[in-house]
Amino acid sequence: MSRRNNTNVSDFILMGLTDSEEIRLVLFNLFLLIYLITVLGNAGMILIIRLDLQLHTPMYFFLSHLSFLDLSYSAVITPKTLENLLTSTKYISFGGCFAQLYFFVFLGVTECFLLSSMAYDRYVAICNPLQYPVVMSVTLCCSLITASYVIGFSVSFVNVLCINTLHFCDSNVIHHFFCDTPPMLALSCTDTHDIEIMVIAVSGATLMVSLITISVSYASILSTILKIISMSGKQKAFSTCASHLMGVTIFYSTMVFTYLKPSKSYSLGKDQVASVFYTIVIPMLNPLIYSLRNKEVKNALIRLMQKRENTRHLR
Repeated sequence: MSRRNNTNVSDFILMGLTDSEEIRLVLFNLFLLIYLITVLGNAGMILIIRLDLQLHTPMYFFLSHLSFLDLSYSAVITPKTLENLLTSTKYISFGGCFAQLYFFVFLGVTECFLLSSMAYDRYVAICNPLQYPVVMSVTLCCSLITASYVIGFSVSFVNVLCINTLHFCDSNVIHHFFCDTPPMLALSCTDTHDIEIMVIAVSGATLMVSLITISVSYASILSTILKIISMSGKQKAFSTCASHLMGVTIFYSTMVFTYLKPSKSYSLGKDQVASVFYTIVIPMLNPLIYSLRNKEVKNALIRLMQKRENTRHLR
């Protein structure tokens, strides 16, 4: 179906977070700082994992992809948000809006299943440590990563296809700071009931499958940890998955709050705060969570710095 049949608008207006010029300036500086930390943190994490041979393990293989997704995730949303905070014209083209929506959903769904793969990796490492190198082979790791991206692509394609069948004839003003599914459903001038059910079903299935995988993995991990007699052994086992558990909790709590409800209950204030958190803040938090609480990453950074210093002295 062509665009002409679906809508009478050629572009959309993103209302943003606030009309106050003073608050927009404060938010611009804050989001710019967060974005710079996000880029440096995630790019740094990828670089450290790639350069340090001791980090060439399944866990850090997944972690490097998580950093890549967070870096891409932030790049899809934050630059346009920063631009709109500085300018009075907040237009985004029809194609640009749907491209932003597609990549946002694609990266978000891929991250859901990547977090599930990471939970399974921690399950094997703690519950079946002797078989870990055999079970978490290069083939399995690559298969899990590929499956995550394929599912992300498929879910996003279905989502954008559904939204593309809607009519946007009454208004082109999106009450949000980026093109997301709930505000676009709320904007449509046609009946969105069937599309809404489809989107909620796909989103719900995606979240439930990944959450069930994570829950089962961590239930088994908790059962194994409780069987360990020594307190130091319990602490060591728990420390290997504490960072991942923290990242999962933050990511899924905001996702469930935002997406598993009808679009008519979309709240400009509460949903925007949640959206800021998972689109701008979480991509910054992940490298901090996985590096500050991780001795292996810290030691790898020290080794790389020492190696660079030694190379400088040899010159």
